[in-house]
Parts: sequence; C-alpha cells; structure tokens
Amino acid sequence: MKQKLVVLSGAGISAESGIKTFRDADGLWEGHDIMEVASPIGWANNSELVLDFYNKRRAQLKEVHPNKGHQILAELEPYFDVHIITQNVDDLHERAGSSNVLHLHGELLKVRSTVHDDIILDWHHDLNKGDNDIHGNQLRPHIVWFGEEVPAIEAAIPIVEQADYLVVIGTSLQVYPAAGLLHYAHEKTPLYYIDPKPASINNIDNPLKVIPLTGSEGMEILKKELLEQFEKI
Repeated sequence: MKQKLVVLSGAGISAESGIKTFRDADGLWEGHDIMEVASPIGWANNSELVLDFYNKRRAQLKEVHPNKGHQILAELEPYFDVHIITQNVDDLHERAGSSNVLHLHGELLKVRSTVHDDIILDWHHDLNKGDNDIHGNQLRPHIVWFGEEVPAIEAAIPIVEQADYLVVIGTSLQVYPAAGLLHYAHEKTPLYYIDPKPASINNIDNPLKVIPLTGSEGMEILKKELLEQFEKI
C-alpha cells in the first residue's frame, strides 16, 4: 500500500503561473476591495460587479498554465497516494495531472444556485444576470466567500489525519479554518513547509522542515528527498 502524501496548497503555488493574489496588494484583488467582490454583502450590494469580477478571473484562467510545482505533485502519484487539499479556486492542479484534489474554497469553473446549494454546474464561460438554475433562481460563482462556511473542511480533516507526509505549499497560514488543518496530522507525521516567506508555525510537535523557496523550487528539492525515502521502503 502506498504511503499517503497530503498537500495543503495556497495562492503562492498558483502565483507562479501568473494568477494574482489579493494578499500581495494590501487587501486589494485586481483593484477591488476584497469585500466588494468576495463576500455575501458585496453580492447583495452589487451582484453585477461580482459577476464581472469572476468572469474576468475565469477568462484569465484560460491564459495561464500549471507550473513545475503543480507538475511535480502529479509526478509523485506513481510512488505515493497523493491527496491535494487546496485553498485555490483554479484548476491548475487538475490540469497538471493530479487525481485527488479537494477545493476548500470552491472552484472558478463551477457555479451554483443562490437558493439550492446542491445545484452545482460546470461553467467555463461568462456568468450573467438572468443565468438561472432549473427552478428559475439566479446562479452565482461556486466560491466560498468571506463570512461563509467551508463545507469541504469536514472532508479534509480525515485526509490530514491519515497523512504519512504533510506538505504545505504557498500559503501564509492565516486563513481559517484551512490553516488549522495541519494540527490534525499525527504528531509523528513529517511536515514540510514550502514558501519564500514562510510564516511561523506554532503549537505543533511534528518533525518540521521549512524550505524557504517558491513552490517549483521547493518541490524540486522535496521530490528528491521523498523519492530517496520511497526507495528505502
């Protein structure tokens, strides 16, 4: 049985592909206050602005490609049971070839009903006012906005609990509940933290290795180390 390699990925790994992160601009995301375009209040105040914002993000996604960090994670699947839990809403992990990807904060290429949460549709083009579900209710981006619950966290917890290796890539570890997931790992599970500006990790007993590099650079190093351990098994 393959050992389980669990990866918690954040905006940093996608930033290498050209996807901007709001944390790099003092809370602004593509010139917008984040609460205007990523909160229930923003949606209630100006849904057309929110729709336009995500239409532009969806269009940008078509112009970017997975980077080496994404690709190396996919390349590890023949050797490990790789599970990726990502805060990112893009599909770059999937496009790189990763098989098991859980999106905590939703997916840019999906939309859902504003009334029926279980109505979720694949959506690769613009979403506009008047695009409704089968019951006539407006569709919205399938994104977990600030102030909303994170339903996928319940599926993420047991994955982390079963990890033989835990890798954190490209996240400031500031957004909860995602940042709290690493505390569910067994205390003997090795933890690798890859980020060019790593945050402090407190209150854990796990063996910790910090790799202060980009996702692509850090995964090059980690791939070599993991495969050396694989060969010893």
